[in-house]
Amino acid sequence: MSEAVIDDIVAVLPPLLNALEALGFFQRHFHPPAFASVMNAIGAPDEALQISHAAIGEWPEQFAGLRERLDRACNETLAAFAGIREVERGNGDLVAVFRALRHVPRAQEALYPLAAQFPPVSSFFLNTANRENEDLLTRLEAGASEHTGIFHDHNEPGNRGGFSVYVPEYYRPDRAMPLVIALHGGSGNGRGFLWSWLRDARSLGAILVAPTATGPTWALMGDDADTPNLMRILESVRSRWSIDASRMLLTGMSDGGTFCYVTGLESASSFTHLAPVSATFHPLMAEMADAARMRGLPIFITHGKLDWMFPVQTARQTQTALSAAGADVTYREIDDLSHTYPREINAELMAWLNGK
Repeated sequence: MSEAVIDDIVAVLPPLLNALEALGFFQRHFHPPAFASVMNAIGAPDEALQISHAAIGEWPEQFAGLRERLDRACNETLAAFAGIREVERGNGDLVAVFRALRHVPRAQEALYPLAAQFPPVSSFFLNTANRENEDLLTRLEAGASEHTGIFHDHNEPGNRGGFSVYVPEYYRPDRAMPLVIALHGGSGNGRGFLWSWLRDARSLGAILVAPTATGPTWALMGDDADTPNLMRILESVRSRWSIDASRMLLTGMSDGGTFCYVTGLESASSFTHLAPVSATFHPLMAEMADAARMRGLPIFITHGKLDWMFPVQTARQTQTALSAAGADVTYREIDDLSHTYPREINAELMAWLNGK
């Protein structure tokens, strides 16, 4: 690799990773009444990224693929900042914020392949507790094969009913791994939601599947086309990789969390653990659920005290109803959580799934 290319990469990676970390902070702490304070907390890392990205020179043709990925990661990150800065200036609303944040997983998707070449990128895609884990970093680098990494099955932007998969690079067919199926929120998609879990699946060792609903959101009423599609996806994944049948977690955010109940409480469900996040629940679900399925079923409920879409009282009532119906309920109420995904809960969910 030429010295000029190395110099450009060394100059642009730190501000790019810092800007993405700031966006991650914004996503986690976003609460409409606190918009200004969260913007103040993240500062202006996009300014440093703009400067370093603009300073990149011409690269030899053999590095065109690398340059394209780096440019796309930078451009998507800057587009996310541009969108939320417009709202900060008074030119937009809540919908505009969510639209801007769609650029974040696109930036991560462009950046991830660089993890194999650049240790700072590999560390960025680990959870905080494992970023200095040299043994893990070595195993990630040494173990990659055509059967590991990120795969998309009919899950291009705009498609419905497909799924995305992440298989840790150190996966071995002779060692069954736990499975995490993570369901996006309303109007979302699996390709984007994959990134809410990838760091922890990569750090802690789980095969991660992020499906996309067959319709605009999950089948919460009326005909249920999503449960048979989830079963199809599950069988497809199990036929290709070694899955531990005793550790199969279905989790999801918002509508995805609600659908965890809809499909996960069915008597024929294959999932061993359910973990809805920021979800809603109707007491009739507990009454209609199969009693044998409900008895002792591990369910981990996470909800934020600041949730403006589904008030926290809903989750408290759900805990009571499910416990009364015989489920083994763990409940986490997070004081500073609004209606956003709390990635910090993933490691605890993994420990719970693994029986630790």
